[in-house]
Amino acid sequence: MGEHKGRYLKPDYYLMILVGILLIVGIIMVYSSSYVWADYSQGDHAFFLKRQLLFVGTGVMAMFIMMNVPYHFLKKHVRLLLCICFLLLILVLIPGIGIVRGGARSWIGIGAFSIQPSEFMKMGLIIYLAAYLSHHQKQMKSFLKGFLPPILLVMVAFGCIMLQPDLGTGMVLVATCMLMIYVNGAKLNHFIAMLSVGLAGFIGLIASAPYRIKRITAFLNPWEDPLGDGFQIIQSLYAIGPGGLLGVGLGKSLQKYFYLPEPQTDFIFAILGEELGFIGGVIMLLLFALLFWRGTYIALLAPDQFSRLLALGIVFMLTIQVMINVSVVIGLIPVTGITLPFLSYGGSSLTLTLISVGILLNISKYTQM
Repeated sequence: MGEHKGRYLKPDYYLMILVGILLIVGIIMVYSSSYVWADYSQGDHAFFLKRQLLFVGTGVMAMFIMMNVPYHFLKKHVRLLLCICFLLLILVLIPGIGIVRGGARSWIGIGAFSIQPSEFMKMGLIIYLAAYLSHHQKQMKSFLKGFLPPILLVMVAFGCIMLQPDLGTGMVLVATCMLMIYVNGAKLNHFIAMLSVGLAGFIGLIASAPYRIKRITAFLNPWEDPLGDGFQIIQSLYAIGPGGLLGVGLGKSLQKYFYLPEPQTDFIFAILGEELGFIGGVIMLLLFALLFWRGTYIALLAPDQFSRLLALGIVFMLTIQVMINVSVVIGLIPVTGITLPFLSYGGSSLTLTLISVGILLNISKYTQM
């Protein structure tokens, strides 16, 4: 089907059901993992639950809006969207506008809430790259004309994010964009050349910040500093280990009693593993695998190259985030600060995730499933 000749169909209900299940599990786990800390810090055991319900409601509304905005509209206004994303990344660096949390100036306060511009840059850059790559597919074999321009744009966005600094989000952005460029027909030897340069730069970034070096050493031997940089990963493993096959029971986690810091955010999968056990964790990963399969299926049946790349970019982004988050929780890679899509507490990340699902659902309306 052509871009403007596609027959308007119903959205992919399988994807909607999967997202609904993940959101329900997320709401349950946010409450289960946070009520102890919420009662202590806020005097309200349902504090984080109420806010998460608000985030879910806002995100679901955004998802349905994007589901009904034709993806051609995004392509038409892609430059404006990217400029807004870059503007937000610049504003967040200005003292008085950007809010510092966890040592990074990554947030812009809006009333009682805040947004994380780097999260929206991920989506903005995916949309822009899908438009650019779809128009330059025949030139992708050329290093200077096809490969280098999008790579430079990705590096500029990565550099802006690293000024905050936010290495975890930057890693997701770069990995997602690289995969989009590769599936669009770029030569493998171009990636190998860029990988060598990128690896040297990555090592330089780690070496330039002492806290990143500490994260690496804590990852290699967390028990060397059990009350400092190794604390989170040790407590995460202490949560997962006792969970066993079936878990200790929903709501019966011990690690949420001030052992694992803010368990409702990056380490929510650890609490899930403790309470629901190995089987519960595997079921969650299977749900994410089904989400990846359904998103890829939509991409393969997309009516044009722009929508195909856009759908694949969204699937890549979500899958990479899941892989990084779970890998951190089970001790396979150093702590990065990446949330678990649909499950972790937070407004910007959840809203962006549901907006991206809304775009996927809109693309599914133009496919012949």
